[in-house]
Amino acid sequence: MTPHRTIDKWIRENPNKVDLIFGLGIWLVFGFLAGIMLGISGNGWMMFVLGSLQTLPLIWRRRRPALTAGIIIFAHLIQVVFTSELLPSQIAVPITVYTLAAFGKRWESFAGLAAGFVGALLASVRIGVWAGGNSIEGLVLNFIGLGLVVLVAWTFGDLARTRRLTLQTLEDRTRRLETEREQERALAAADERNHIAREMHDIVAHSLSVIITQSDGARYASEHAPEIARETLATIAQTGRSSLQEMRRLLGVLRGGDEASTRPLPTLVDVPELLETTRKSGLEISYTQEGTSRRALPAGAELTAYRALQEALTNVLKHAGPSTTASVSLVWNSKGLQLAISDNGRGAGALGTSDAGQGLLGMAERVALYDGRVRAEPKAGGGFHVDVFIPYTED
Repeated sequence: MTPHRTIDKWIRENPNKVDLIFGLGIWLVFGFLAGIMLGISGNGWMMFVLGSLQTLPLIWRRRRPALTAGIIIFAHLIQVVFTSELLPSQIAVPITVYTLAAFGKRWESFAGLAAGFVGALLASVRIGVWAGGNSIEGLVLNFIGLGLVVLVAWTFGDLARTRRLTLQTLEDRTRRLETEREQERALAAADERNHIAREMHDIVAHSLSVIITQSDGARYASEHAPEIARETLATIAQTGRSSLQEMRRLLGVLRGGDEASTRPLPTLVDVPELLETTRKSGLEISYTQEGTSRRALPAGAELTAYRALQEALTNVLKHAGPSTTASVSLVWNSKGLQLAISDNGRGAGALGTSDAGQGLLGMAERVALYDGRVRAEPKAGGGFHVDVFIPYTED
């Protein structure tokens, strides 16, 4: 950091010390000097007291601007009444006007300007009387000269006030923006945690449902059909490896490492593979697809539809019971994608999205992000039905 920046930083961070040094310096040069230089006139002590009253209060000029100005004005009134001497300490007048304009309240600023003009008028009259002249021209010229000094001091003080308030506004805005950015980062982190929690739920719940179902089948098949048991165990191993890869990918995203997997997330193209994996657990699934998409859905919307289907099939495996068949219908219409999953099981997979756990509730939240809707309810004749609709994203 350069020397002038260091000094500027110290001045801004230590205003009280700066005022102390400044006030004592003005007093030594202009207040104490008044008593010494004018001591020969026989009024040295009086001039010293007046000079001190007119300069020493500058030590508190920013902490107590109104009190400082009051003391200095009072000292100048005493000077006007009792002496016609011009004191060096009168340099405090423009400094006081500047201070009120820069650091005082708004009414104090204008009051200081008015007091400065009144003082300029009184000083002009006093100078005219002392000089033995009574001409209006001389009085006006003196008043204009002293008034200009007061006005210039007030103008610079008001500009300093405006600059200081502007800087404070910018600093406040910067702090507010920083706080908002921190809040946005916290919200984004919470949203990402929720997203990863849903992803983990979808992956783990579906994979474990398939593994549990296949394990039960392999246990019974091992006694009568060892070949089927071996195929079932192979399916279990494949499902476990796939789930492990998915979990590692998600944990890699959490770690934020450069080696995190960038494998594409599943989309509607992967629906047949999902159905085939689920069929290996013994669930009979019929699948129909109708229509073609009028326009492409966002990648996130396709992932949402895939996860909704995965969650619905997981619930069928977990709750529908044995000898259950399911039907999956994927229909593209003029408004968007309609996905329907039905089964003929016990119909107790859930009572609806409002009574569901994280599975169906997370499904509804996912779909709602794309202005879609979910309806999940038991069927009147037995079984359970899940209906998902995701509209096209219009520009």
